[in-house]
Amino acid sequence: MINAVLLAVVVMLGLSVARVHVVLSLLIGAMVGGLVGGLGVDATLAAFQEGIKNGAQIALSYALLGAFAVAIAHSGLPQSLSNGVINRINNQQAGSSISSIKWLLFLGLVLMSVFSQNLIPIHIAFIPLIIPPLLGVFNRLQVDRRLLACLMSFGLVTTYLFIPYGFGEIYLDQIMLKNVGEAGLNVENISVMHAMAIPALGMLTGLLIAVFFSYRKPRSYAMTADGTAMTNNSISANSGVPSGHQDTLTNVAANAIVPSRGKTLVALLAIITAFVVQLYTESLLLGSLFGFGIFMATGVVKWNEADSVFNDGIKLMAMIGFIMITAQGFAEVMKATDQIAPLVDGATSLFAGNKGIAAFIMLLIGLVVTMGIGSSFSTIPIIAAIYVPLCISLGFSPLATVAIVGTAGALGDAGSPASDSTLGPTSGLSVDGQHDHIKDSVIPTFLHFNIPLLIFGWIAAMVL
Repeated sequence: MINAVLLAVVVMLGLSVARVHVVLSLLIGAMVGGLVGGLGVDATLAAFQEGIKNGAQIALSYALLGAFAVAIAHSGLPQSLSNGVINRINNQQAGSSISSIKWLLFLGLVLMSVFSQNLIPIHIAFIPLIIPPLLGVFNRLQVDRRLLACLMSFGLVTTYLFIPYGFGEIYLDQIMLKNVGEAGLNVENISVMHAMAIPALGMLTGLLIAVFFSYRKPRSYAMTADGTAMTNNSISANSGVPSGHQDTLTNVAANAIVPSRGKTLVALLAIITAFVVQLYTESLLLGSLFGFGIFMATGVVKWNEADSVFNDGIKLMAMIGFIMITAQGFAEVMKATDQIAPLVDGATSLFAGNKGIAAFIMLLIGLVVTMGIGSSFSTIPIIAAIYVPLCISLGFSPLATVAIVGTAGALGDAGSPASDSTLGPTSGLSVDGQHDHIKDSVIPTFLHFNIPLLIFGWIAAMVL
């Protein structure tokens, strides 16, 4: 009999590739998994609804992150950045100068993705505000948007996978080490950066392949007469962006205030405040709330405009938040089937005491689970209790065990239709209808990051 979790993930991925909306794919996959797992309709729906309740905090956090990001846009900084780049390109004639601007944009995109996880903890909320104004620039440079998706996904995933701060502190310390310790391994003297350095190198390898081989050739996109990116209000639902998303971005741009030195200082103060509050409270929600409050208190966001700005922020992140909530329901159904442990147990029969095969299969199962759930943070609690005793019995070192669990959790984040590391890039790149969520975000990030991460994670398990 086929494993319910495996079947649910296959159904969900198959429907997503067939251009069924991610939310429906998750819901149908959860129902199939629940029924095959013997839960019945009522128990499956009950588990799904319980998972949705668990995702309420995620939705609220995403809404406040969106509001904070829109407030930053309201200061005029994103459009100012775009205008500055466009003006510099217009003033440059030499090909080498244009090329240097392109590489600086690539570096800037990676750095923004990295800093969104720790220094300025607005997560993916920066993408639909920064990227759309720059699409005209990227179109003129004929940059393949699949490469842009890989650049952003790399920064979003590698940061929490390797750097134990911000989202990385949550993933590596609060979730991974905590669950590994509770599963029976002494983690007091373990350096997570040492354990995760080789897997992070795998992510870097995948990025270099995308930059210098896969997507280095120019790719043309349709543009308006003035060289800016086209807009399309009837974006495909499968793009991962709500049909009203373009209108929200247009409203934000239309209402944006012309940047000034004073507003720039206020924006910096709001960002620093959000950073400090997040640091001391370990709450992105409170950090975003305080940052938004700074904009209101200083008048950058006027009191009579606060509702509009806040609503635009909610709209900006609503679809992503809704998909993440649905993914929580999917995850809860998978747990309720009690089929994850049998999936691992069935695979262990193939080990025959072989550490190499064991490590590979554990990583592969992590890939399947995370692809279905769409969240590395949710995968760790599921697999740690099973993997740690297994690793100890097979003789893996503590560092190798941490590397296996951490890599198995992260595998599938990049490349999952329900992951924010793919939904975020799509939300910014698809505003003109020329970027498909599955073909241009999910598949490229899956190929360039999951395969190297699987290989380098296995190497870490063998050498640590």
